[in-house]
Amino acid sequence: MISLLSLLIQIINLFQFILIIYIVSMWLVNFNIINTSNRFVYSIMDAMYRLCEPSLNFVRRYLPTFGNLDLSPIVVYLGLWFIKSLLIEYWPR
Repeated sequence: MISLLSLLIQIINLFQFILIIYIVSMWLVNFNIINTSNRFVYSIMDAMYRLCEPSLNFVRRYLPTFGNLDLSPIVVYLGLWFIKSLLIEYWPR
């Protein structure tokens, strides 16, 4: 059972890492530091988009809009952190 717990925690950690990379790379694309016309960059950005956007869109449906400020990545990250700490605390030993 402990190995299943550690697998779930590692999956959550990996998704948190991908989410942070996705957010930073989106900033870099928006500020024209990274060009998505490069095929390699486009394929990586597309893969991260397909991984992260479903959870972000789910949270965006329920969050109020704050103009140009998008708080959905923060809510998703904190939700993942909360789920991870719940798993650690309540997992039967």
